[in-house]
Amino acid sequence: MAFKAYKLADLLRTAVGAPTSHRPTTAIIVAAGSSTRMGGEVSKQLLEVDGIPVLARTLLAHQMADTVDEIVLVARREDFDAYLALAKTYGITKLKRITTGGSSRQESVLRGFEAVSDKTEFVAISDGARCLVTPEMIDRVNLTAWKHDAACAAAPVTDTVKLVNEKHYTQRNSPDRERVWLAQTPQTFALPLYRAAAYHAKENGYTATDDAALVEAIGRRVKLVDCGKENLKITTQDDLYFAKAILQRRADEQKKDGDKA
Repeated sequence: MAFKAYKLADLLRTAVGAPTSHRPTTAIIVAAGSSTRMGGEVSKQLLEVDGIPVLARTLLAHQMADTVDEIVLVARREDFDAYLALAKTYGITKLKRITTGGSSRQESVLRGFEAVSDKTEFVAISDGARCLVTPEMIDRVNLTAWKHDAACAAAPVTDTVKLVNEKHYTQRNSPDRERVWLAQTPQTFALPLYRAAAYHAKENGYTATDDAALVEAIGRRVKLVDCGKENLKITTQDDLYFAKAILQRRADEQKKDGDKA
């Protein structure tokens, strides 16, 4: 298994044209939200998808990613014990630190950023609730960032996108969907670049819904990596059903591949 993983990493490096030398990378996994849109008292990170908690699936993917050296988890203080127990149960040995979140996602990421190892050269920022991410997706984004300094998992839209006014009437022009992508995580950046972007935003009171926008705000471009529509984020109850269906399809495909071997 380990041999296959390293061979896959070599193939991914070749595909993205990234350097073959390893760049120390810390995954900052943000799981500090209140889960209010799930409508329950239990954190959505602890809800199970096909028998495994949401956060456990996210942690496992980063644990198995060849390009991730350590994990910093950002969480609510009241969830620390539950998340540490989760990490122990599922053998998440790359989890090195857990820190409290802030009043916003942007502040939570910054707190995680301040807790990374001194040896870190790149940070890969991920949503704890994006539990269908795979090690291969993570490696593709990180390897792309190693080459371009900034990379973001994303998926091109397939529907026509409409711009509307405050009363939901359409504006004159629809964006060309060939140029419209949906941002996902991980979003990976060279450490000095993210530091400059994060503190520029903090000093200027700039807020954004994702980290790529912080980097764009200081005039840098972010390379998008197509990770498909399956890399969804658990936000509502419906997402749990979608996630289970995707996992079942993946299992069926894996079984077919095994039968052919």
